[in-house]
Amino acid sequence: MDTDTTQLACPHCLSINRVPDARLGDDPKCGRCGHGLFTGMPLALTAKNAEALLLKSEQPVIIDAWAAWCGPCRSFAPVFAAACQRLEPQFRFVKLDTEAEPQLASQFRIQSLPTLIAWQGSRDGGHEVARTSGAMPLPAFMQWIATSYGLA
Repeated sequence: MDTDTTQLACPHCLSINRVPDARLGDDPKCGRCGHGLFTGMPLALTAKNAEALLLKSEQPVIIDAWAAWCGPCRSFAPVFAAACQRLEPQFRFVKLDTEAEPQLASQFRIQSLPTLIAWQGSRDGGHEVARTSGAMPLPAFMQWIATSYGLA
């Protein structure tokens, strides 16, 4: 595996891009569609983009499984967005609407909301690193991310 580059899916066209690690913070663009590989905001995780974002990208991904009717989910949304703004491009942040994507929610065995999943992508698939349920304040969420990936 080449450790000097990271394989990333474009959030717009889902093509896979290889980005030099030293250039991840330089607002890299997709080689196919020309859009930015990072948006500064969480992406919607869908059945259409899950394979590219989770199984073909090497980037760590934080998944927020939520529903519009869930009060704690709604109160946690700004915290999730703030963490995205602070930690992207080191991490990709995605939101899984369990009502709109019930099959995907089932595949992730979502039983309570919000559920947060730390995912590690790799070139040959990916795997869950950690999981927790419930909303939390930004400092606790940032600590959970760091602990989940062995950074704390």
